[in-house]
Amino acid sequence: MLAVPASAKRLTVQQKKQAALQHYEKAEQMREALNGRPAAQRSKAEYTKVINAYRRVYYVAPTSSKAHESVVAVAELLADMGRTFGDKKAFEDAIGQYEFLRKEYPGSRYRFDALFTEGQIYAEDLDDAASAKAKFEEFLKEHPYHRLAADAKKALDDLAAEASAKKKGIKTPKQKDKEQAQAALAERAKDTREGNPAKPERTGKYPLVTGIRHWSTPDYTRVAIDLEDEVKYEAGRIPDPDRIFFDLHGTKLASELVGKTFDVQDGFLRRIRIAQYQIGETRLVLDVDDVSDYSAFLLPNPYRLIVDIHGKKPTQVVAKQQPPAETKPAAKEPPKEEKRAPVKEGETAKQPPAAKPAEPEKKKAEEEREVAAVSGPAVELKATEKPTSGPTFEKVAPREREETKSAKGKEKQPKGEFQATKAKPTAGGERSLIRALGLKIGRIVIDAGHGGHDTGTIGPRGLQEKDLVLDVALRLGKLVEQRMGAEVVYTRDDDTFIPLETRTAIANKEEADLFLSIHANSSRDESARGIETYYLNFTSSADALEVAARENAVSESSIHELQDLVKKIALQEKIEESRELAGDVQHALHAGLSPKNKGLKDRGVKKAPFVVLIGANMPSILAEISFVSNPTDEKKLMTPDYRQKIAESLYRGMAKYVSGLAGVKVAAKLPAKEKEDGQ
Repeated sequence: MLAVPASAKRLTVQQKKQAALQHYEKAEQMREALNGRPAAQRSKAEYTKVINAYRRVYYVAPTSSKAHESVVAVAELLADMGRTFGDKKAFEDAIGQYEFLRKEYPGSRYRFDALFTEGQIYAEDLDDAASAKAKFEEFLKEHPYHRLAADAKKALDDLAAEASAKKKGIKTPKQKDKEQAQAALAERAKDTREGNPAKPERTGKYPLVTGIRHWSTPDYTRVAIDLEDEVKYEAGRIPDPDRIFFDLHGTKLASELVGKTFDVQDGFLRRIRIAQYQIGETRLVLDVDDVSDYSAFLLPNPYRLIVDIHGKKPTQVVAKQQPPAETKPAAKEPPKEEKRAPVKEGETAKQPPAAKPAEPEKKKAEEEREVAAVSGPAVELKATEKPTSGPTFEKVAPREREETKSAKGKEKQPKGEFQATKAKPTAGGERSLIRALGLKIGRIVIDAGHGGHDTGTIGPRGLQEKDLVLDVALRLGKLVEQRMGAEVVYTRDDDTFIPLETRTAIANKEEADLFLSIHANSSRDESARGIETYYLNFTSSADALEVAARENAVSESSIHELQDLVKKIALQEKIEESRELAGDVQHALHAGLSPKNKGLKDRGVKKAPFVVLIGANMPSILAEISFVSNPTDEKKLMTPDYRQKIAESLYRGMAKYVSGLAGVKVAAKLPAKEKEDGQ
């Protein structure tokens, strides 16, 4: 059992709840890092670390608002560990965790899904038909009108069909897939016992959809769908009410995700729903409001489908707290019984008598049933002509640009070099919309590349890129805060691994105005030296693509796939501003480091399809500050003075760019909502 520090026992209830929230945030970061690693590179010890991090939440403060969510997270991680290592006990422990949730948190909105998932794990992962049948029957008895009731009935029908086929000596397709999955799990368990690493092969005929993650702002959402393998998908939209859907072909939902919904209620994304609407087909539905456009692309190693959605900011913050509008039935859904208006998710804490089932459950079941019925109208609004594993994009409606708040009154500017001024044209003599509207810089996200298990380049003397760039990032952040007056957000401020798609999502979620990713270069040629700065765009340069391939850490993805993706997203005005920022930073870096550094080459500004920059809503660049692989440069890079020089040079480049804009939105004057979100 996980021990709770003695110091935690002396805290007040309020202090314990605050500590629990901090533990939860740390656990979420750790889980994010684990999800960003291929299954073959994960260990049981790493799973246990993350599980213990979540357990601290409800051990320290059982009444914390994040306690029941942490219990669910532990159950999901145990189930995932069971699949990864073929560990039967992990599945049994996951069931025990769901039972713990239902017993200790009877009012939790997750209690219904917990009971249903117990049945799913018994049926799909432990091949225990009797226990599965008992759980599904218990679910139907207690929650006959819940949105998962139809799934429970179907599960019972499937179990009955399998039992009947077994008596006749016939194997159903589902049984064959289950046997294949069981064989794969047994093989993984054997490898684990013998000390071999987990294999990345999928567990059955169809690759599993293993997880869903999301990051939201008032006008942007990124959703990541974790997959066991590469898949083909179709995307489309259905209006009235507005829904975006993704059909994942040849896939199967992991037990803990079947019929699951995620109530987001953040910005314009109201809810995420997922269902196995037929064998080998998984459907993801995003309930949205006022969508401008959406795009999707597949990333490998590990595989995940990344969905970016842009929408219009709500005119009033209060609108975000209103319940979702009434959901109309999908076009081809035959009404089996009277339709009712939707209600808020979940039931009340007390269960109604069996003779009179809870109305909210019944209404919710009818509302949710359409997750498997978005078919008819979707054909007319498809973003994909046919199933694909390539990038997709659809413009839903012209997006209205917001006017800058500067028209309402002058904001106080920091003393010194960043007074409010008329924006200057770019180096090419053009005046972008950013400059025409007099938009200011308020928040900057600084990204230290790599981290955790991902060391990046390692120099001849052992200097690790992840340590170098983190030190430079922290030094740069201090300079920006002290001299520029802008707010700084770090994607990481310690030795933590952050997946590439998460870094961009952080920048978008924080509504940053600039995004700078710091890296160090490498070459097979030890004499290679110099500095180069990249912005996102497609390219045919072999050198640029080689650097992109290394920094992307997506070795299984072809360069052409990356280029197609970038062609789709690169035709935006932010590219021109990114190029301008890259030019200023590159010039400042070389000018600041070349004195007394003979032979340091100015390798110039380049364009490449870096995954870490894809989907960023603001001007964004990636700076390669030096070659760690060069012995002479590595020696300099190990000294604090030289690292400070790099940070100073990066700052001067950013300051030069900012000085060409309308000024800085002082951190102290950021709207209260923004400041709270950034903390």
